[in-house]
Amino acid sequence: MNDTTPKVGIGVMILKEGRVLLGRRKNAHGAGEFAFPGGHLEYGEGFAACAQREVAEECGIEIEDIRFLLVANVLDYRPKHYVHLTLTANWKSGEPVVKEPDKAEGWDWYALDALPQPLFKMCRMSLDSYRNGVCYYDVTSSGHE
Repeated sequence: MNDTTPKVGIGVMILKEGRVLLGRRKNAHGAGEFAFPGGHLEYGEGFAACAQREVAEECGIEIEDIRFLLVANVLDYRPKHYVHLTLTANWKSGEPVVKEPDKAEGWDWYALDALPQPLFKMCRMSLDSYRNGVCYYDVTSSGHE
């Protein structure tokens, strides 16, 4: 795929006892920003399966009760263009560890009212959606163009 073809990204907002899992991104757009686990949807893969796979690959935990939160058309990290889905899930088991040290550093649980900064754009939109119920962001509604 070239940079003129939109990609499908999935982020997973994992909740555990009123806290959310975040790690600092490395070596990709949004480097240095805190984000949920997630990644690219693979050909033929379901959304929930992608969420479970990415969470296991990145931080080694299990999730359950996976549900839709939002869809966004994101151009903030140009030249990349993403159709982004955020799914929420509940923590099921395991302790988060950095399994892909080239992509993220330090997974930790944060209270929703005490989040680290800066937050990855998709996480900011997701947290807003979680609080206000808005589930659709097009390029003009998400602060673009």
